[in-house]
Amino acid sequence: MAKKQTAAPVEAAAPEKPAAPPAEGAAPAPKKTREAKPKEAKEKGSPAGPAGEAPTAPLAAAPAPAPAGGGAPPAGEKKVKKRPGVTPRRGKKLRNQLKNLQQKIAKESPAPLKRAIALLKQSKRAKFDETVEVHMWLGIDTTQSDQMIRGSVPLPHGLGKVKRVVVFCQGDNVAKAKEAGADYAGGDDLIDKVQKEGWLDFDVALATQDMMGKVSRLGKILGPRGLMPTPKAGTVITAGGDVAGAVREQKAGKVEYRADKGGNVHAGVGKLSFEDDKLADNVNTFVEAVRAAKPTGVKGNYVRSITLSATMTPGIPLAM
Repeated sequence: MAKKQTAAPVEAAAPEKPAAPPAEGAAPAPKKTREAKPKEAKEKGSPAGPAGEAPTAPLAAAPAPAPAGGGAPPAGEKKVKKRPGVTPRRGKKLRNQLKNLQQKIAKESPAPLKRAIALLKQSKRAKFDETVEVHMWLGIDTTQSDQMIRGSVPLPHGLGKVKRVVVFCQGDNVAKAKEAGADYAGGDDLIDKVQKEGWLDFDVALATQDMMGKVSRLGKILGPRGLMPTPKAGTVITAGGDVAGAVREQKAGKVEYRADKGGNVHAGVGKLSFEDDKLADNVNTFVEAVRAAKPTGVKGNYVRSITLSATMTPGIPLAM
């Protein structure tokens, strides 16, 4: 019995049979599981990795450079928006050109009218036919109602553009207006078209005095757009007035002007492609019309300065 008791513990403590050795070239199982984790981390682009190794995923995800020539940005990138009210930076060549032009104008200003027109044509940069504008600074007090300047003047050589004219009239005046060149003429039918359909396919609106009671209903539609007929602007034809003559004046190029809060009057007087003499006649006609509209309550200098400019050119002070 003693022999059996001593033999049992010896058999229990005997070591197990060793496992078969791994195949040649195969890594042990524990090492394989340990190495798999960093590999997966590198594939997912995780910054964690073995010391001394640079992560490769961020380099692969770097954004591609923008294509030359201003093409569309690559996918996933936001296009840089332009800030409103901030003009793009001018090139060095254009900056120097404008600087030289302004120096030349400063030396010769204030210039006579014919010389100013010549300088204006030399400073043309735009590809389109620019509009020539006159800007007058008047010595008026706009807070006083009797010193407000407003009116219209027909230019001898027109504005260089075609105006679409509508005439609100009735009876025989409809035929007279259409014969004189009005694009549209009529009474209640045109008023309903503007009021109900919002039709505004015209540049100038004329109305006979007997139609103003009905046309006044269109004040909320035509007023904000500057199309409402008014006696001060010369777009209301008085009783017995010449309807055909009013239409011809508008078609030929009748300019409306009105002083702003700073006492300035602005108006277009033609195109830059006009001959010098025609532009000079239009400018003189407009300036004399504004001078003739001088209010009686104005003291001191009435016309303080006159400047001539085009759509995209510097202003040239005039000596008139």
